[in-house]
Amino acid sequence: MRIHSADFVAGASKARGVAIVIDVFRACSLQAHALAAGATAIVPVEGVEEAKALKVAHPDWLLVGERQARRLPGFDCGNSPTEILAAAPVGRTIIHTTHAGTQGLVAASRVASHVFTGAFVNLSATVAAVRAIAPQEVTVIAMGHEARERCVEDDLCRDEFIARLEGRQVDVPDFTRLLRSAPAAAKFFDPAADWAPESDFALCAACDVLPFAVSLRRSPLGQPVLLPHEAVV
Repeated sequence: MRIHSADFVAGASKARGVAIVIDVFRACSLQAHALAAGATAIVPVEGVEEAKALKVAHPDWLLVGERQARRLPGFDCGNSPTEILAAAPVGRTIIHTTHAGTQGLVAASRVASHVFTGAFVNLSATVAAVRAIAPQEVTVIAMGHEARERCVEDDLCRDEFIARLEGRQVDVPDFTRLLRSAPAAAKFFDPAADWAPESDFALCAACDVLPFAVSLRRSPLGQPVLLPHEAVV
């Protein structure tokens, strides 16, 4: 297995083999939690107007998204795991657009053989699912802050994915402590940042709390959707 490291949308758009698109704070963590809570599927989209159009066509779907980390006007939820769980997503399809994560997922879907989300919450399940495919190449993409600057949480997650995929024996660090000190985590502990509740930090920082990977699949909706991957850890 040859493993490539990449960054941002540019890296996702050139992914080779299986792509793992990482967005720890918060897109890929939210997606895993929403599916664990019973969401039917998640439709990742690039543009705000595209997301709004899908909501008009499917008013019963949940419209979720952000720009500059804030909830978009008229959206049901921001890019917050706490908000999506409070919205009771069971049995509902979610439309999801974000500054970084969904951009990378859509870009990778155009070139990669398989696309997985990357986060700490289901890291081991994702590694197991990728290994089960036995790909010749894997591209691990850190989306970073607003898909333009590298960030501690996504780089840390990428390093852990690469180590595990390579089968290296490493001491598992205290991810919660390391993530707590990441600059991007400050918003979760800022009372003025009501768009980033403190509970989001725990929902993103916990490692291996969910037993399934999340991957993009073809669907009758006419575009790929995120679903739990058929893999056993």
